Amino acid sequence: VQLQASGGGLVQAGGSLRLSCAASGRTLSSYTAGWFRQAPGKEREFVAAISWSGDNTYYADSVKGRVTISRDNANNRVFLQMNSLKPEDTAVYYCAATTWRFSRVTSTYPYWGQGTQVTVSS
Repeated sequence: VQLQASGGGLVQAGGSLRLSCAASGRTLSSYTAGWFRQAPGKEREFVAAISWSGDNTYYADSVKGRVTISRDNANNRVFLQMNSLKPEDTAVYYCAATTWRFSRVTSTYPYWGQGTQVTVSS
């Protein structure tokens, strides 16, 4: 499955962004989908994941309550709604897919999109 993330941009602290991940090649409904981010000089870290059905969602503590992951299997898309953004949310955000039921570990996700830049100004 090929993934393409979009929706990043420059936003002021306290603002919102909605990231989108479009899948092609295979139906995304076969996979758990996740969002990760990587800030300059830091390792890629888990942000959120959603089960193939959408019934189960998982969040990093750093974004819990501010971020919502969702999916539209009919249109092969996964979304990340981010609210109350903080400067420390600045990073390149990646969508990914795995056949694992759930994982926070980057190495368990074999499919990755190209990333979209999110910059939050203070």
